[in-house]
Amino acid sequence: MILSERHALIIDYLRLAERVEVAELARAVGTSEVTIRRDLEQLAEQGVLRRVRGGAVSLLARRQEPPFVFRELDNAEAKRRIGAAVAGLVRDGEAVVIDGGTTGLEVARALAGRRVTVMPLSLQAAHALAVAGPTRIIQAGGEVRPGELSVSGPLAEAGLRALRFDTAVLTCCGVSVEHGVTAYDPADASVKSVAISLAARTILAADGAKFARTAMAVVAPLERVDVLVTDAAAPPQTLDAVAAMGIEVHRA
Repeated sequence: MILSERHALIIDYLRLAERVEVAELARAVGTSEVTIRRDLEQLAEQGVLRRVRGGAVSLLARRQEPPFVFRELDNAEAKRRIGAAVAGLVRDGEAVVIDGGTTGLEVARALAGRRVTVMPLSLQAAHALAVAGPTRIIQAGGEVRPGELSVSGPLAEAGLRALRFDTAVLTCCGVSVEHGVTAYDPADASVKSVAISLAARTILAADGAKFARTAMAVVAPLERVDVLVTDAAAPPQTLDAVAAMGIEVHRA
């Protein structure tokens, strides 16, 4: 098991139990206690946990999302397919704003080299788009969120409001018919809301796991979405309800 996978598993344990023991993790992962202790020290340096005698205690709030590098591992193949499917819905010549997050990054990777104009809302996506070719990048300003490298705040929102977009690619932390599109960070939710208000069309890119979650900050009701791109793990009854709202649904 590679380092990032071990770290992701440790975080999963912490989100369930809030405290983990070195011996328990070593058995679960199939590695030595020395390796687990080293992993815990690294995660402590990242502010994910606090080391205690014999184990660690979570520093992640119950409704806080795991760090970007660990979320990137979750449903990675599904996110790549979703990113490619979203890119396939974007026509050459369009002006597109791409949300931050791991799925937004996959959309940026899929659009790189296309003849489109893109404002990415994260430095991760901007880097992915910065390849040789006709892709035009307009970088959003604002405060950079540590770890996520997404931008938010008044400067980001002011930069967005100076433009209009053909398509907004929206990502989320949770989505449901009842609660709409939600995010963990209120500042992130605010910049997402501004972005979709300035676009002629909104495409929501959400893997199936997002339908089981509702985060704290409301981005928008689901009615604001024009197209949903998801994967086979999305609950069929929910997708039927989404389609009944007049939203175009694609499974990648």
